[in-house]
Amino acid sequence: MARRKQVAPTQRTASGEVMQSLSHAAEKPALYTNGHISKEPAIQKTGFSVNAPQASILSLLICVSGIYASFLTWGLLQERITTTSYPVDDSAQAQQEYFRFPIVLNTIQALFAFISGSLYLLYKTKSFNILPAKAALSPLILVTLTTTLASPFGYASLQHVDYLTFVLAKSCKLLPVMALHVTLFRKRYPLSKYLIVLAVTGGVALFTLYHPPKPGKPSSRKTQSSSIYGLTLLGINLLFDGLTNTVQDHIFTSPHRYGKTSGPQMMVILNLLGTALMSAYLLVMPHIPPMVIPTFAKTDANELSNAMGFLTRQPAVFYDVLGFAACGAIGQLFIYATLERFSSLLLVTVTVTRKMLTMVLSVVWFGKSLSQGQWMGVGLVFGGIAAEALIQQREKKAKEKFKSKST
Repeated sequence: MARRKQVAPTQRTASGEVMQSLSHAAEKPALYTNGHISKEPAIQKTGFSVNAPQASILSLLICVSGIYASFLTWGLLQERITTTSYPVDDSAQAQQEYFRFPIVLNTIQALFAFISGSLYLLYKTKSFNILPAKAALSPLILVTLTTTLASPFGYASLQHVDYLTFVLAKSCKLLPVMALHVTLFRKRYPLSKYLIVLAVTGGVALFTLYHPPKPGKPSSRKTQSSSIYGLTLLGINLLFDGLTNTVQDHIFTSPHRYGKTSGPQMMVILNLLGTALMSAYLLVMPHIPPMVIPTFAKTDANELSNAMGFLTRQPAVFYDVLGFAACGAIGQLFIYATLERFSSLLLVTVTVTRKMLTMVLSVVWFGKSLSQGQWMGVGLVFGGIAAEALIQQREKKAKEKFKSKST
């Protein structure tokens, strides 16, 4: 009688694999609410399979709708907060001002994510153990620092590049991760990875080069140099994102050293540290003499008081900021719920389509138009992202097949 093949045992998906497949997402804001995702122990799934009886069509619709609703609204609010000009007063000749307070925005966002993550952790585990081991504190602080440093560069780039360019560049975090691994760790990648990075980079370049000039403002060298400067700032932001993801992967894949860390635990501890660090910065900076601060590190020392003054003059922005933070935190919870019930491939598909819808919604909502060259750039970027997701899924299936044969 033929021996029946053993069912593969329950396994925990390595966070590094999940993060790589989800990196076509995530907003990780470089933002705290787009932090590292770790899949909880579950039966391994292929394709779009659903766990029974945990998952159902209804829960699938709720999770996917929650991700779309939360992050599409989050994206619209982010663009409106960072790119809308507001009159200083009610006069016809009033000067225009913009919301330029990234640390304040991130502090509010981190606080909301900490609160929602804590409630989720308490609900799922009935405990509040957010630090698996003391040894994990040092790398977690490093992740907090890199995330905190990344965000101001990202928001500063929006003063020089279009928001859609920002979304495109942030869509594939494979580029900074590969750059760090190749330069620092001398790691080699298959040719397909380099081709994907080339496609994404070329797509972003096409989108920027074919950006139509604003009405009444023809293209000039000054505009081109501003775009190059904006892309440089965005590149620094992506490098910090890559370092963040690399350290997070190291924490997740070294449980013998740092203890087993779940996604919700990572979300809570990072946002707690981030809230504390940025709050301390906002409170201490006004009292530091300007001559002590290096020229390259000088920022708005009175950012907190200036932001409060701005929000007092423009109360509508205050509600946008609260909605932005709430949508990011709620969306993150829907991501965890989706990972617990469905395959990571489903989440990758939802994430990629969500980013495409974010761009389409931005074009429609804010009355933009894209040139043919820009649409080609969009196609290259999302084609590269889709190819990377497909390659990741095939690699994962091959590993699972090998493990099942060896048992």
